[in-house]
Amino acid sequence: MAEVGWVTSTENSTDITEFILLGLRGPSPQAPVLLVFLFIYLVTVAGNGGMMVLIHSDSCLHVPVYFFLCHLSFVDLGYSSAVAPKMAAALQSGNKVISYSGCAAQLFFFVGFATVECCLLASMAYDRHAAECRPLHYTTTTTAGVYTLLMTGSYACGFLGASIHTADTLELSFCGSNEINHFFCDVPPLLALARSDTHSSKLVVFFILGFNVSFTLLVILVSYILIYMGIQSLRSAEGRRKAFSTCASHLTAVSVFYGTIIFMYLQPSMDTDKIASVFYTVVIPMLNSLTYSLRNKQVKGALWKLGSGLCPQSLSVRGKQAGDRGTNLPSDQRAALTLELWQISALSALNSGYFYWNL
Repeated sequence: MAEVGWVTSTENSTDITEFILLGLRGPSPQAPVLLVFLFIYLVTVAGNGGMMVLIHSDSCLHVPVYFFLCHLSFVDLGYSSAVAPKMAAALQSGNKVISYSGCAAQLFFFVGFATVECCLLASMAYDRHAAECRPLHYTTTTTAGVYTLLMTGSYACGFLGASIHTADTLELSFCGSNEINHFFCDVPPLLALARSDTHSSKLVVFFILGFNVSFTLLVILVSYILIYMGIQSLRSAEGRRKAFSTCASHLTAVSVFYGTIIFMYLQPSMDTDKIASVFYTVVIPMLNSLTYSLRNKQVKGALWKLGSGLCPQSLSVRGKQAGDRGTNLPSDQRAALTLELWQISALSALNSGYFYWNL
């Protein structure tokens, strides 16, 4: 009789029907870690969901750069949601089991959305190059057809790569242990678990991931080299400062995202660091929404406008009281103050979770 999690095949071998996520083992008690994960995920959902609603609701943000930013928020929410809810549920219930089909779905959507984000960041770099280096031709070079094509290509590349990775990985034989030494179903820990030859699968991962990362990084580097050359040609120091500040949010997102990818996946030993995995899957989606909100005056202004429309009486009373105290700030500064408080709270929660995890 077959054991739970296994099914006996006609060849008297066993195939796995479920996996156990050992990476979810943590300190005792796990309540502080669970609360931190839930807080970060809720901030991620609120930040990225709010960004999408804000961009769709404000006509001033219906331009290519915010079109890309809206999809970046959707992608961040997508690959975070592929991992974080299961992780939180396992911490809360102690049930670390994930079905074979659930593992396949998690792997597909995580790899797909993460690859789409690579392509999106490259498309956003191209958009920044067009805006900074050819501002007079920006409306003609970034037409609706152009950025729709870039967006469609990003999703096609992302989920085509995810299909290849998922099919290639799950075709391997998992007739031994079903314990995954990770937080979620990802390619490297599944390859380490397989009992069949994984040499060809590792080559597929290395070359496809290597191509995606190197090609998109090349597009980003070339775009920013041209942007830097164009900015240096400006005579006004104030103009150069403003030009650099418009690229700062995107450069921050690129540095954190690609730095973590290279650290995690492009190691010859395929040894994935769990802390880096948590940062990559849970924290980066939260930080992206906060980074683009805090450093973008148009987003902050649109946020305050939306808030004024939802509760005009409350905000007008608070504005009058602030004015009476001589502290009536501009709208972008008021929105920035609120967002900065959220960022401080989120980073404090992250540090607390890291402390409890290492107890």
